[in-house]
Amino acid sequence: MSTPTVGDGLPVNTALHTDALAVLRGWTPTSVAAEQARDQTLDLLADGPVAMSRAHRAGHVTASALVLDATGSRVLLCLHGKFRRWVQLGGHCEPGDPTLAAAALREATEESGVTGLRIDPVPIDVDIHPVTCQGGSFHHDVRFAVLAPPGARARVSDESEQLGWFPPNQLPDPLAGGTTQLIAPALAALRRAPLHPVP
Repeated sequence: MSTPTVGDGLPVNTALHTDALAVLRGWTPTSVAAEQARDQTLDLLADGPVAMSRAHRAGHVTASALVLDATGSRVLLCLHGKFRRWVQLGGHCEPGDPTLAAAALREATEESGVTGLRIDPVPIDVDIHPVTCQGGSFHHDVRFAVLAPPGARARVSDESEQLGWFPPNQLPDPLAGGTTQLIAPALAALRRAPLHPVP
């Protein structure tokens, strides 16, 4: 049996689409803006599993993570190589990602070089922003809180120019829009429940 694909031959991940629907339908938004973005993302997901692929011109779901240090007193941000702003770690979902939380954790691990990260599978935010994918599209970014192990040392990846740990009240400039709004819900997630690895 062959794997379903979209028009450009990229595989479609039906399990990830099912997870995204379940996560967003069951989520209590952290702000009015997040609620509006969640509702628009659910509308996008009505297009089917193709909405998880960067090939979907109307927009596609992405996953990102605000990484906290083991004490919750610093956040890890990267200076993005393409748009030259400090931002949380994250990116496109891949065909092998079983869940949105797993996609966010994979991206955070790849982009930070830190192993042993733990994630809260409950989103802390949803944000929609324009991107240059496919000549112009939208990222419907589902964002999660991630906790680094004690003594974690980050390593710069190919996608970023710098990585840095910053106190939540002293974030760097220039900062990507929407990053500041992740601080409060990420810290709340850390207080609410211990974060855990995603298989």
